[in-house]
Amino acid sequence: MTFYERFQRLPIRSKLLAMVLLPLVVVLPLLGLLLLVWGNVALDRLLITKVRSDLAVAQGYFERVLGEVGSSAAAVADSQALHRALDDDTAATSADAGTWVTLLQAFKAREGLDFINLRAPDGTLRITDFGAAPATDGRSPAFRAAAAESGRARASIEVLQPDELARLAPALQDRVAVPLVSTRNAAPTARTQEDRAMVVLATAPVHDERGVLRGHVQAGVLLNRNLPFIDHINEIVYPEGALPFGSRGTATLFLDDVRISTNVRLFGDDPKNRAIGTRVSQAVRDTVLGGGQPWLDRAFVVNDWYVSGYLPLADGAGRRVGMLYVGYLERPFTWLKYAVLLSIGAIFFAVMIGATVVSLRWARSIFKPLEQMARTMQQVEAGGLDARVGAAGHHPDEIGRLAAHLDHLLDVIDDKTRALQRWGDELDRKVVERTRDLEQAQAQLLRSEKLATVGQLTASIAHEVNNPIAVIQGNLDLLRELLGPQTAAKVDAELRLVDEQIERMRLIVTQLLQFARPNEYAGYVDSVSVARALDDSLLLVGPQLARTRIAVQRDDRATASAAINRQELQQVLLNLLINALHAMPDSGTLSLHTRDWHAADGRVQGVQIDVADSGPGLGPEIESRLFQPFVTTKTDGTGLGLWISRSLIERYGGTLTAANRDDGARGAVFSVRLYSELPETTLPA
Repeated sequence: MTFYERFQRLPIRSKLLAMVLLPLVVVLPLLGLLLLVWGNVALDRLLITKVRSDLAVAQGYFERVLGEVGSSAAAVADSQALHRALDDDTAATSADAGTWVTLLQAFKAREGLDFINLRAPDGTLRITDFGAAPATDGRSPAFRAAAAESGRARASIEVLQPDELARLAPALQDRVAVPLVSTRNAAPTARTQEDRAMVVLATAPVHDERGVLRGHVQAGVLLNRNLPFIDHINEIVYPEGALPFGSRGTATLFLDDVRISTNVRLFGDDPKNRAIGTRVSQAVRDTVLGGGQPWLDRAFVVNDWYVSGYLPLADGAGRRVGMLYVGYLERPFTWLKYAVLLSIGAIFFAVMIGATVVSLRWARSIFKPLEQMARTMQQVEAGGLDARVGAAGHHPDEIGRLAAHLDHLLDVIDDKTRALQRWGDELDRKVVERTRDLEQAQAQLLRSEKLATVGQLTASIAHEVNNPIAVIQGNLDLLRELLGPQTAAKVDAELRLVDEQIERMRLIVTQLLQFARPNEYAGYVDSVSVARALDDSLLLVGPQLARTRIAVQRDDRATASAAINRQELQQVLLNLLINALHAMPDSGTLSLHTRDWHAADGRVQGVQIDVADSGPGLGPEIESRLFQPFVTTKTDGTGLGLWISRSLIERYGGTLTAANRDDGARGAVFSVRLYSELPETTLPA
């Protein structure tokens, strides 16, 4: 028998307990373990990301120091005092070396340099800030390395041998020698002392006003034991309070693999107890100095583990000569990481215990009613017809409802019978509704056929009307020629009015064809001023308006324009105005209002035109069918005007609605809404 078959034979109690406990005992601890592993990796990556950004800050400051030394050399090379001294040919002689020493020392103090000297155009050392140049200097390798690019100031890191530094700045020699301290994990070496000097060296050419090279200014800053420099880097990267949990940030400058300037402590926290002379581990040395790659990882620094970043430093010739280091003590973050991971584990364990207790209680609430129902069914089969599930049926879940249904089986049968009767009545009602919908569909189909017939007839009429329009236009043009320019000018207004009416007739014919074949005709969209369109429409209905006692009220507040064909808008407005005049055959008030149409967010998206009359208003029987074709209240009307008008407005994405006035006055109001910019789904677009 397979495991699955054995599982299927288990009682519901055992199945539920297995299903509840298996995820809690196996899956949840596994997820917790995965979270702990992921959390450990994520925290380590976060620490590495932090030290990467710290190293970038330190590198930026170091490069800024290089630029400042180069700028200092260039400033001295361009100074008027230096050029005045060079103009005096005797000033650079040994007899007058004191003048140059005083001048160079002033430059050194002003620019914050450790040494400064003046070289001849060929690179020969002429004078230093402490006296005349030694006769044996010539063009030293230090000069050639720093002046590889002529014509502009250049600063670089250079490593000077003891004799080179002695010629440039003998007063700095006591800061150079660094005894090597035995360091754990460092590469084996037979050296006992580092006596080379790492300097920031800058050389700037000196040109006269004609561009002739007159010499070179060479300035530098010694990095060996330059504690203010390295402490300033540390303050920039790790200011007070930047590292939590008691961690401490450090910065170091290496010459090769030897610490020549650092704030790493060798013993305790004594500021004087710096780890100068200690060496970097061999793994870091091979990666940074050997491979030229930055080191971003934990590393053993002197006597403790730090989250460390090492960056290779190259001299002017591109040789890797040292390293820049920043890092912070790893131990506080390690304890924090362990505390976080332990807290996560404790939370998972507590959640697992709590979930187990709750799940067991929930499982019991499932299998206990099922067991009670099984016993009840066995009692009924044995003849105990009065057996019931009892209290298990009072639970609000599906099992409780199932138990309650079992206890009320006979009542349910009666309820189902009544439900079947209700369903029969509902079916009859739906049949009636579907029959009525079918009748409406048939009526709509009949109207569509009528409209198709009317469309064909309209197309035929439109084509026939085009012929007399062409004859009228031709005779009008002939009349202009026969009258001559002078005579025609006297009746120019009348002839132009005839031209406009002919054009209007052509537009009406076009609109008839548009009604017959709407997909073949789409008006050209203009940016129409609705106030101007109302003016033109009132002018056209002026003769009819003059025969009545109808007062016209205007309220033009629209600032936006309407995106629609100008003639089609005029057609719609003429139809609305004529309908309003027919609603007030004797007298009344014609109210015309325009205003901006705002979107929900308050943005102006179009205009609204309201045409209101003071007639009898719209009756309930006509209001619901007002925009349907062939619906009219006039004996001589076709019932197509409002239908065509709404079709024209909707073609441009707008709406045409009608309602009785709600301002306390009698009459109806027709509202036209048009966009200022057409929606993309409209036909003209």
